[in-house]
Amino acid sequence: MAINRDYLGRVYETPQPYEVTRGKIREFAAAIQDPSPLYTDTAAAKAAGHTDVVAPPTFPIIMAMDGAGQAIVDPDLRLDFSMVVHGDQSFRYSRPLRAGDVVTTVTTIADIKALGGNEMMTLESEISTVEGEHVVTSVMMFVVRGGAAEQQGSSA
Repeated sequence: MAINRDYLGRVYETPQPYEVTRGKIREFAAAIQDPSPLYTDTAAAKAAGHTDVVAPPTFPIIMAMDGAGQAIVDPDLRLDFSMVVHGDQSFRYSRPLRAGDVVTTVTTIADIKALGGNEMMTLESEISTVEGEHVVTSVMMFVVRGGAAEQQGSSA
């Protein structure tokens, strides 16, 4: 079944703020095997002009996946997750995420389209401090293999 186009613009908010901690930053840096001292050494981060250790550039995927997860399990969206591949990911920063940030995430279904027999759904996650300062926007695109062909077949 095709993705429900009525969901374009639908918003999913995280139920509680996420606290960015030194430990979570260190674990993420280790997982992606990035040895930068900016992620683990407060003195090195401060010497580089930061107030504390900063998170690797792809760290916001943690918060973005929360909103994406809400969309994915929404039965009325009609997303067949067994046919999904991750098509693209990007981040637009206002400033780096750093230890001590407490952030909220608002994820919006920004685009749903058919292309080459597949469907594509783009989610934009606005990540801001609880005080309202924008930090980063995560943009992820999912490809639903065969979704557009299925939609065309159902309209025949």
